Amino acid sequence: MTAPPTRPGRVIARTFRQRLSPTPRGARLARHLALHQLQDWGIPHGSDVSDAVAVIVAELAANAVTHGRVPGRDFELALSLVTGSIRVEVTDTRADADAVIDVRRPRPLAEAGRGLVLVGALADRWEVVDRQPPPGKTVRAEVDVPGWLGLSRRGEGP
Repeated sequence: MTAPPTRPGRVIARTFRQRLSPTPRGARLARHLALHQLQDWGIPHGSDVSDAVAVIVAELAANAVTHGRVPGRDFELALSLVTGSIRVEVTDTRADADAVIDVRRPRPLAEAGRGLVLVGALADRWEVVDRQPPPGKTVRAEVDVPGWLGLSRRGEGP
C-alpha cells in the first residue's frame, strides 16, 4: 500500500457518485460510468489516466461484487476530480477491511489474486478505510493527472 490519497490543501472540484447492484453487470457498469464521467471532465478515452482509472474501477468493483457482497446491499462507486488527480472510491458493506490490506503477488499460473496488485501498480496512492457510516469498507485510489494546469486553463477541467 502507498501513501494515503488525502493530501492537505487539495480541493475537490467535481464529484460523481452511483450505487450499483453487487453483480457482474453492476461491476461492468461501474467501469463504463467511470469512463463516461472522465470524458465529461475532459480526460479523453484512451489516455493513460483514463486507462488506469478504468482498470482500477474494474478491479475494485469486481472485488466489491466477489468479496464484499452482502445480499440485499449495493456497492457504491464515487469519482472525484481533485486538484491534480482523479480519486476513485468503491465502497461495500462487508466489514472486513483488514482482509483486503494483505496484498501479495500471486503465483505465476494462479487464476486470481492480481486485482489489488494492479491497483497498487496503477494508482499513485491508495488505501482501505472504514465505511462511514459502518459497516463496510472503502477502497480509495488516486491517479495523478499530468498537465493538470493546462487542462484547467483550457476550461476542460474544474
